[in-house]
Amino acid sequence: MTWSTGLLGFLAGLLISVATAPVGVSGAVFLLPVQVSVLGVPSPAVTPTNLLYNVVSCPGALLRYRNSGLLRGRLAGLLVMGAVPGVVAGAVIRVFAVPGPAVFRLFIAVLLLPLGAWLCARTLRPSRRGAVAAPLSPRATTGLALAVGVAGGVYGIGGGSLLGPILVGRGVPVAKVAPAALACTFVTSLAGAATYALLSLTATGDVAPDWALGLACGLGGLCGGYLGARLQPRLPETALRLLLGGLALGIGTLYAVQALRG
Repeated sequence: MTWSTGLLGFLAGLLISVATAPVGVSGAVFLLPVQVSVLGVPSPAVTPTNLLYNVVSCPGALLRYRNSGLLRGRLAGLLVMGAVPGVVAGAVIRVFAVPGPAVFRLFIAVLLLPLGAWLCARTLRPSRRGAVAAPLSPRATTGLALAVGVAGGVYGIGGGSLLGPILVGRGVPVAKVAPAALACTFVTSLAGAATYALLSLTATGDVAPDWALGLACGLGGLCGGYLGARLQPRLPETALRLLLGGLALGIGTLYAVQALRG
């Protein structure tokens, strides 16, 4: 890795995490195309490199959320309980089954585009009846985290980009979802990166993460995540919901374009 590549990775991680940390998204889903198209990380090594970015970047935001008293409650535990076995299974699937990315990208686009549009519309024009969707049960929350963990293990995306819009859409406040989603992303990324490191000992090809680049991106995310989490209490709930809905729309559009091209 050259110094210019490392600096570019640092800046990308910094800018992305500042914008995404306030709503519990690590930003790995936006970093993925940057690593592939700009930084030249090969596949499947890009997946564990993205997971390494999450491991390094998430503690900055989590530290801030913990100091402000927002990292409490059982939501984070429920998400971690489901997502950890999911990410391990996803890593094994990615290395040995090598699923094509087109179907996954299309699935994410179909899920997030209407979800993001609905979340933005509901925030801008709330129901006159004041009806709020019932929060998911603990079992359903853990099941959702399991499915997201598999996706994260296969494609190296932060679980917050999927968990956040769904949980907020079900009536959970963003201030509660954000720290729990980031905690889930951190633990599952740690498990996923370790799984890929072990699989690289037996599998052929580029399976191990690009350690230098992953650390450079992660250090940028570490700084940006802390700043983003510091900004969250200063942002009203409406702004946070619109930011989360906008991110969902952006991610869905990104994957829709990639699916159509691929």
